[in-house]
Amino acid sequence: MDPGLNHRAAELADAMAADADALRIGVRQLDNGARLLDCGIDAEGGFEAGRRLAEICLAGRAAVALTTAELGPLMLPAVRVVTDDPVRACLASQYAGWAIQRDGYFAMGSGPARCLSRAEEELFDRLGYAERADRAVIVLEGRTAPSESVAAYVAERCRVEPRDLTVLIAPTASVAGCVQIAARSVETALHKLMELSFDLAKIRSGAGVCPIAPVAKNDLRGIGWTNDCILYGTRSYVTVRAGDEEIDAVADQLPASSARDYGTPFYDIFNRYERQFYKIDKMLFSPAEVTINNLLTGRVVRRGHVNPDVLQASLGLA
Repeated sequence: MDPGLNHRAAELADAMAADADALRIGVRQLDNGARLLDCGIDAEGGFEAGRRLAEICLAGRAAVALTTAELGPLMLPAVRVVTDDPVRACLASQYAGWAIQRDGYFAMGSGPARCLSRAEEELFDRLGYAERADRAVIVLEGRTAPSESVAAYVAERCRVEPRDLTVLIAPTASVAGCVQIAARSVETALHKLMELSFDLAKIRSGAGVCPIAPVAKNDLRGIGWTNDCILYGTRSYVTVRAGDEEIDAVADQLPASSARDYGTPFYDIFNRYERQFYKIDKMLFSPAEVTINNLLTGRVVRRGHVNPDVLQASLGLA
């Protein structure tokens, strides 16, 4: 019997906490019993902490490995993700879709706790996925740790006691933060397919490689570098069982190059739109290159391409 996404993630979080010293992460309990794993605020973290953070984000439904990526003359560390459960791993768990706002605190929540809160009710209705669990795991990208009241709010929304909640957090401008963002190569492809109204039930497996951004001087610049690694450096591969005409209907719009703002470093785009994500063309948030293999017909379709020139310009290497 499948233990569920939250139990899988909770077991991975337990193992991560047990290896805290080796991973250079901090582990502490809030006064209400909620557990906080600091992967880059006060603790230093590192590549392995980020890899395991990504595994938890994916609720253990994907294999996450560290590798390297060569983009023209540029070599960067990279994350490889492979999954045979892409919709649950990437959309039901990893996607950062829960906007957590409480007592002046704000963070986007990833991880399987989203299945329990169902704050994104429309999304989970579309996925046809629901879960009940007695433990909950949420992953935050942020510079400030949540307070006891924020943790209590998350636990309440997930219908668990605060002592049964694990919160993991890493800032954008941290090694672990950069790694967990780079582990979204498959997720960004699936989210784009969802935005294009492709039948998610026909997606069978996914794989991808995304370069890990260097740690920037601050989180704002880090947002630019991590997004550019996806938009200009990520290759994604998806297998489906669908009609070729269904693939043709979405293929040209899958890569980031289909968006009107493509070709400019994300930091500049972000500032152009007054640092408001919702003002940016949502078609931009895509891998650089997407390949689809239709298992029914054996057809292979590739769209987009990596763009080392823009990535190097973003990193100040041009």
